Amino acid sequence: MSTVDTVAAGQRAATAAAATAVCCVVRDVVKTYRVGRGTKATQVRANDGVSLEIARGEVFGLLGPNGAGKSTLVRQLTGLLRPDSGRIEILGHDIVRHPDRASRLLSYLGQESTALDELTVHLAIETTARLRGLSATAARATTADVIDELGLGPIAGRPLAKLSGGQRRLACFGAALAGMRPLLVLDEPTTGMDPVARRAVWSAVDRRRSADGTTVLLVTHNVIEAETVLDRVAVVDEGRIIACDTPGGLKAMVDGSVRLDLVWRDEAPTTLPLVAALATRAAVSGRRWTVRTDPGEARELVAQVTAGPAFAALDDFSLSTPSLEDVYLLLGGRHEGLEK
Repeated sequence: MSTVDTVAAGQRAATAAAATAVCCVVRDVVKTYRVGRGTKATQVRANDGVSLEIARGEVFGLLGPNGAGKSTLVRQLTGLLRPDSGRIEILGHDIVRHPDRASRLLSYLGQESTALDELTVHLAIETTARLRGLSATAARATTADVIDELGLGPIAGRPLAKLSGGQRRLACFGAALAGMRPLLVLDEPTTGMDPVARRAVWSAVDRRRSADGTTVLLVTHNVIEAETVLDRVAVVDEGRIIACDTPGGLKAMVDGSVRLDLVWRDEAPTTLPLVAALATRAAVSGRRWTVRTDPGEARELVAQVTAGPAFAALDDFSLSTPSLEDVYLLLGGRHEGLEK
């Protein structure tokens, strides 16, 4: 082989390696819905020029309030919805032109999974494994492993429709794991689950990422979950990505500030000068007031509130370092849709 051929082969290998390092590419995706009828109809952009890349083996999150456009984007990634414009590729496959390929590349757990409701937990997982191409023997083995891994044994013989919300969600997650694909897409996967079930979900995800290099796309509005499980997170609001970085990188945007939460027993005593002054700068959510400031002033405010007449009206207070929620609010996101 000549030197030129050797260099060309090396370049092709490097290009192939770079391609395999990226699991998912989204470029300028736009999706518009028509809302209303007749002359009152309007166009609403659920996704407004979304672009992102997800690396192989990464746990990547879409964080934002309900209605931000997260689930719409995911439905396009899974081939269930066609974008008005833009490009979506998964492991080099064009999902816009070939949406049927998505089912061979990813497992998807949507917010509503009712297709398996009449099946028992055991049969739902085994059926999913068979539909994904596993032999009968392999499907049975996979089903047994998933049931054991997630602690589903006590409910394995019960229909999904008869389970509690958290149990049903865990069973649906188990079905998503059957006949695993390179990409696992989870839309609010732990809704309604207790802490034990949540831990089982993320332990299962970690095992697959470590053993198989599985890539995970998590859609959530749970800030705590996002901070603890994600490698990177894109903050979505009104159909646009307004920031994208590691959780630590995003929180560095508000580094040096702290959050003071004051919870009043009933109504805040705004007749007191100190409380009246705080009212002009606090984010109010029911009985909870949130003030963001520097550590020195925060300590002073706590001392003033707890040592003065306002203390009698105070139910609780806390000081905390910046969170993803603080970043979200700094970027102008809507507060009401995020879970703490």
